[in-house]
Amino acid sequence: METILRNFLEIPYDELEELNLEAKEKVAKRTPDGELTEYYLRYLHEEKRIKAVTVCFTDIEGRFHMLDYDKKFLLKAYDNLTFDGSSIRGFSVVKESDLRLAIDWGSFRWLPSDVFGPGKVMVFALIKDRDGNGYMSDMRGRLKMFCDDLYSSEGITANISVECEGFLFNGIDAEQRFNELGGFDLVSSSGYYNSLPRDPLKTFIDSLAEAQRAMAFENEKDHPEVAPSQFELNYTYCDALLAADQVQLYKLTARQIAANNGLTASFLPKPIAGINGSGMHTNLSLSKKGKNLFYDPQGEDGLSSAAWDFIDRILNNANDMCLLINSSVNAYRRLDPNFEAPNQIRSSAVDRTSMIRIPLGNEKSARMEVRTVAPDANPYLTFLSILYTGLKGPKNDQQVTENRRSRTRFLPGNIYDAIRLCKQSEFVTEMLGEVPKEKFVERKIAAADRCPRELGTLVKTGEVIYHHEVTNQHIWKNF
Repeated sequence: METILRNFLEIPYDELEELNLEAKEKVAKRTPDGELTEYYLRYLHEEKRIKAVTVCFTDIEGRFHMLDYDKKFLLKAYDNLTFDGSSIRGFSVVKESDLRLAIDWGSFRWLPSDVFGPGKVMVFALIKDRDGNGYMSDMRGRLKMFCDDLYSSEGITANISVECEGFLFNGIDAEQRFNELGGFDLVSSSGYYNSLPRDPLKTFIDSLAEAQRAMAFENEKDHPEVAPSQFELNYTYCDALLAADQVQLYKLTARQIAANNGLTASFLPKPIAGINGSGMHTNLSLSKKGKNLFYDPQGEDGLSSAAWDFIDRILNNANDMCLLINSSVNAYRRLDPNFEAPNQIRSSAVDRTSMIRIPLGNEKSARMEVRTVAPDANPYLTFLSILYTGLKGPKNDQQVTENRRSRTRFLPGNIYDAIRLCKQSEFVTEMLGEVPKEKFVERKIAAADRCPRELGTLVKTGEVIYHHEVTNQHIWKNF
């Protein structure tokens, strides 16, 4: 008779969904932080089947980092978790290396054990400096502070949902093994909405959708995308901070499910020349007391004057903020007009090559869609920059009509031009602060200089294996 030695927490998917929906609801109702802390600490103490808590944070480029803390240790030391910030690229230097992780208990999530392993739960962290202040390069903390201030001062909530596309390749760690002559090995040759029910791509999509549902993403639809072996899963909107957390969970879960099946889920914007790339279309609206502030049935394209003011500010500052939402060498391959690239600095209700599209909507769904965002962008920095720009960015009223409808203005065509425009922008300095902006630009210059300046038509090995989301530590040490 086999003896069962381990009894770690494993929760059925339907129960996972209920628990995670309840956790989201606590945050939506703005449950005080102290009450959340007390609730989850008590849960961890009482639930004996949890072995570890995964604490997550995101660096300035958008790379996702995770530390597993033994549950018993965490219960004793949750208010004094430190790490070496100098080991994280774009964070602190050696002389100021000690940073703290402050758990954001509202982000507590139960995980599907068949994907992540049994006995673990996950929380996101805010990064604090030695004095306990929010760390200036922690874009999650910056986004949270901005949204909290927006709500406390004006009662406004920012609602965001994304359409994040990706590719599925044969083999584990396909990006780390990439060779520009061989390229990637696609798992499927099907196209838009077209895949057999048991095709490897559709099986992957089904598994990812099931896991997302269990983690309370509140799924809407999923399907193969235009390019072969490309996928997209859509879920409902939520507040900006949770939306950014869900982008990180979406990509993490996709990568893990793919790896569990000997595959690679890739979020490179343009991994294969000659076919459509991947975007992360970002849909945004503002609401106050449940009312959609972007809706006006009598307004242009059904949008209010407040919505158009928001859009005009983004269009006016599009070149300044382009690097923040297209932060990799590979992202500028996607901005190719031959493949429905949203590289025109204008808005349109119908033209998908415009930077901003106005989807058909009603009182509940009226919104703007920023189509230019790359799927490898830091979601916290992306949402912060869009919100800050739309609400506070400088606006040239004389150029409003031109910005909305002109076909003559284009986003930068390569990362060097984007770096130059960002670096000289006083507005980006105002938005991020001089030091975080400098750190971010330094990381982007390093990425650009590791790859050939002239892109050509071939996806280069350097731009893939040195990409900020490729996690091989040995490769990082080579430069």
